[in-house]
Amino acid sequence: MVDEGRKLYIGNLDPSMTPRDLEHPFSRFGHVANVWVARTPPGFAFVTFDDARDAADAVKEMDGQRIGSKHIRCELAKSEGRGGRGGRGGGFGG
Repeated sequence: MVDEGRKLYIGNLDPSMTPRDLEHPFSRFGHVANVWVARTPPGFAFVTFDDARDAADAVKEMDGQRIGSKHIRCELAKSEGRGGRGGRGGGFGG
């Protein structure tokens, strides 16, 4: 199953965040299929929903919200193109 439109990039995370810390607030938008939290380097994660509409709703509501001690970035993940490993969100900002 392709993740396009269902996978979110979550940035500016507190390094102590766990998958469970993210699954709870995002599950209110729909079924969360997967949560992956980066450890090296820390500070970002990917949350994948079963349905792209749920992912779109989560982006609208969660971008800029506080989770833990930080206000997060939430956007649709961008693929790196054919054969890529999937992608982070684009741009740099804070």
